[in-house]
Amino acid sequence: MSDTSLSHYVFDDCLWVRCATRGSFVNSPALKSLADKYLAGGGNTIIVDLEVCPGVDSTFMGTLAGLAQRAMSKGGCLQVASPTSRTRSAMESLGLDMLIDIDPENAFWRADAAERRARLADAGSADSPEHDMSELARTRHVLEAHNTLRAMNTRNDATFGYVCETLEEDLMRHEGEEDEK
Repeated sequence: MSDTSLSHYVFDDCLWVRCATRGSFVNSPALKSLADKYLAGGGNTIIVDLEVCPGVDSTFMGTLAGLAQRAMSKGGCLQVASPTSRTRSAMESLGLDMLIDIDPENAFWRADAAERRARLADAGSADSPEHDMSELARTRHVLEAHNTLRAMNTRNDATFGYVCETLEEDLMRHEGEEDEK
């Protein structure tokens, strides 16, 4: 099964992932899975193309932040290509511009972005772990993304503290239910 909202291609110089729908808690597990596999294989530069993506939620942004941190630990980076002005603003308001190069003017891929995007049409869609995710696994993913955002700055801690507390309570309740089975 595949998530048709994400297409990807591994070029010699990067992993290019294009999001064709809203970036959200629904498709961010597939993005994380793709990028983690790429990073584990020795890659270190990830481009997330948001040219046709109408917007992103906080889980998607937290997933981007976590991937950016992992890419940086390998000497690389995560860059976002062509976000809408609203998406750029949302990312900047959470401080993601401190970790992620948002549509950099001097990006190495800018000269051939159209060719890279065309290559995606032949590449297929992302493997889709989120379709097989249990509610518990999805809650863990959403919590991890929000904890990453919280750790970035104190404003995010205040913004997402209640969300994380609620998710942690959900996790404890679900883990308790699974222990009873």
